[in-house]
Amino acid sequence: MRFLLYNLRYCAGTARNFHFPVPGKGYLKRTANILKQVTQFIGSQAPDIVGLVEVDSGSYRSRQLNQAEEIARALGHFHAYQSKYPSHSRLHLLPLAGKQGNAFLTREEIQAQQFHYFERGVKRLVIELELKNLVIFLVHLSLRRRTRQAQLQALLPLVQAVDKPRIVAGDFNSFGGAEEIQPLLDAAGLRNAAGKTVLTHPSWAPRRQLDYILHSPEIAVTRFYVPQVLFSDHLPLVCDFTVPATSAARLESRRAT
Repeated sequence: MRFLLYNLRYCAGTARNFHFPVPGKGYLKRTANILKQVTQFIGSQAPDIVGLVEVDSGSYRSRQLNQAEEIARALGHFHAYQSKYPSHSRLHLLPLAGKQGNAFLTREEIQAQQFHYFERGVKRLVIELELKNLVIFLVHLSLRRRTRQAQLQALLPLVQAVDKPRIVAGDFNSFGGAEEIQPLLDAAGLRNAAGKTVLTHPSWAPRRQLDYILHSPEIAVTRFYVPQVLFSDHLPLVCDFTVPATSAARLESRRAT
């Protein structure tokens, strides 16, 4: 199977004047042209599963279209989308912020989906997606290190509760380096699919590793690469992997009993 992870930056692009004349000005631009390019790129990779961080679900900048739905429709995938902010959050009520979220796209039929919210932080959403032989978590962690640490601690029991092979992926905002996520790797028995440091941000001159694909030991990674595309301020990650037939058979046996 092939998993593609991408922080899309809402398809706002990477123009040099993104933060001119005021910070964040680039987030207000229309996104249709870049969405088309992103869709073509994702399609060219032929992924079975896509994890999308920072997608627009229908604000004025996306012409009231849900970017995740549009990409899923073009790929012929199922999709699961959720707002980044809880329904009681003030940000959820704002015209632009309330349309910002994360999403999964998958060729395989979705067995179940859950949307969790951390107790701390502005970026709180965790999407849990269950497929036939796999469970995947998608996260976008806080910009504040102390809050990220609390979020990682809250993520651990969610991951440990799963009895299927697991993938945990997303934008971890690990500005302090890979050692920030090491406690999660150790406690949950996860491995870094890249196997080494992979710089993903900013896309035009990468100097930070913010994006990760982590997996449980029974998952075998057969290929991992980072396409050099500049549709966002993050680079995407692509991971090819297999789930051993023994794991699938064991899961079916558990269901039967």
